[in-house]
Amino acid sequence: MKPVLALLLLAAACGVQARSAENAPRIYRYVSGGTVSFSDIPPLRSAYTIYSPSCYACNVHSAIQWDSTKLHLEAYGSVIEETARQFRLDPALVRAVIHAESGFNPVARSRKGAVGLMQLMPATAQQLGVANALVPDMNIRGGVQYLAGLLTKFNGDISLATAAYNAGPGAVQKYAGIPPYAETQVYVQRVKILHQRYRSALQG
Repeated sequence: MKPVLALLLLAAACGVQARSAENAPRIYRYVSGGTVSFSDIPPLRSAYTIYSPSCYACNVHSAIQWDSTKLHLEAYGSVIEETARQFRLDPALVRAVIHAESGFNPVARSRKGAVGLMQLMPATAQQLGVANALVPDMNIRGGVQYLAGLLTKFNGDISLATAAYNAGPGAVQKYAGIPPYAETQVYVQRVKILHQRYRSALQG
């Protein structure tokens, strides 16, 4: 394939993914009778804000069925396998984290500024030597390296490492466990579900 054509196809694919993210259902946060409520329909009589979780699996009010949602078993196969082997990680865990972070959208961007498949913050990407976090291979290598470091820091405890991936290692150390943040708690739970499903699917 000619380089120019390949770039055009990549741009088109990214455009489709970006439009898909833009067209995702909005979640409205508002206060009614002193109670914080969430809805996919804007309230008529209350002021509201758009609730924007920091990652794909961080939405506390997600309607996704994590036990049955479609898995991405082939995307970025070689780089995930090679990088997971290099850092001695389970490829199924890497896929679970990518799924939880971005839903395998390489141009995903959070409200906090994290970007790419594994949602790397600019400072983290710089520390890891990731020149462009929107390049899938670079993003995955950086994210896997970071996750491996967290697993080492927390003695191989996947729940604590994934909690740290979401909320930061300082928060995990502060609370001596998974922080009492609803977003982080559902994130850890959903990564665990996805990890088990990816492991079963890849071994089968």
